[in-house]
Amino acid sequence: MGQGYVGLPLAVRAAQMGHRVVGLDTNAGRVRALACGSSPVEDVRSAELGPLLQGGAYHPTAKPEDVAGFDVAVIAVPTPLSEGVPDLSHVLAAGRLVGGYLREGALVVLESTSYPGTTRSVLGAVLEEVSGLRMGAQFALGFSPERIDPGNRMWTLATTPKLVSGIDAASLQRTAAFYSGLVDSVVPVGRCEEAELAKLLENTFRAVNIALVNELAEVARDTGLNLREALEAAATKPFGFMRFEPGPGIGGHCLPIDPVYLSWWAAQARGEGSRMIDLAAQINSARPAYVVRRVTDHLAGRGRALAGARVLLLGLAYKPGSSDLRESPALEVARRLAAAGAQVSAADPFVDPAAPPAHDGVRLTSATAGELAAADAVVLMTDHDVFDYGQIATCAAFVLDCRGRLADRMTATVEQL
Repeated sequence: MGQGYVGLPLAVRAAQMGHRVVGLDTNAGRVRALACGSSPVEDVRSAELGPLLQGGAYHPTAKPEDVAGFDVAVIAVPTPLSEGVPDLSHVLAAGRLVGGYLREGALVVLESTSYPGTTRSVLGAVLEEVSGLRMGAQFALGFSPERIDPGNRMWTLATTPKLVSGIDAASLQRTAAFYSGLVDSVVPVGRCEEAELAKLLENTFRAVNIALVNELAEVARDTGLNLREALEAAATKPFGFMRFEPGPGIGGHCLPIDPVYLSWWAAQARGEGSRMIDLAAQINSARPAYVVRRVTDHLAGRGRALAGARVLLLGLAYKPGSSDLRESPALEVARRLAAAGAQVSAADPFVDPAAPPAHDGVRLTSATAGELAAADAVVLMTDHDVFDYGQIATCAAFVLDCRGRLADRMTATVEQL
């Protein structure tokens, strides 16, 4: 269930390894594209779909009845925030659907990230209610959190160690056996609750440390120091230090959301959330506004107002080499610039022009020499390898480098964020 960045690679891998897979998704347009052999995510090549579709190993569908008779159901649906609170409506809907077709002896696995207790107390409860079966006794229930890093060619679904857990020993064994046939290594975790916490911990660790360097970047600039040079120096220590990079904010489905789930859960469990997580979220979420402020200050120094100025954003995706726009800080920067009256354009060769970002006032273009020269300010938001950084540094009147990609091309017209 779910044929996006998480569900589709898993469905294709399972089909390639000999399973007969039904890929259920509520997005009819996505299902039609998949049925025609067109992959909407970069981690699955369209060429991989053709043989699986023709051989009947993979069947994308929007029809719930097509899942009838399943042996294993994997739920990989979104777990967003709604006004700062975890929204499990997609998990509940998936549970009700799966529960309606659940047979005795089947295995259900949740891959969607959520707070500890979700698999057992939320999904398990709805499965029991709808199916009339008892988890553990009549069907197996497990949790195996996704660890997908879109565009990563080294650490793929198959090569990344897979956490597996279950609501009891038998469910853990069933879950481990299923994934052992799909990935290189599985890591058993005794209970679902600890596995759920582990997933949140992985991404919260990153978010907190990114917040630290984001804050230090501002401190260093205000005091005339070069944080990136300090990071280079600190990274020479072979133990006890892990390098994180400052940037314009955090994006993707995990980093901006998972820590909030963890802090919310802590508040429900003990009456107090996590002050560290909450502060990190505040620091990271303030970065797009800081980017806009830096652009505004630069233009003001040249006697130019932001309103009416031409600003070119390089990159809209939240990470290089990807088309993923989910929670991308570039979109927030674009919104703020447009709201202030700037003429905003954006160049991202990975973003489909037919599916523009969900905001108004932004023109999609290419990073040509003419576009670079015509802009009053160029902001490097996402450091795609395909950008010509020599051309950017040469042609642009001013560049705000949010990713440190132009560190070796520093001139009077290039600033680091």
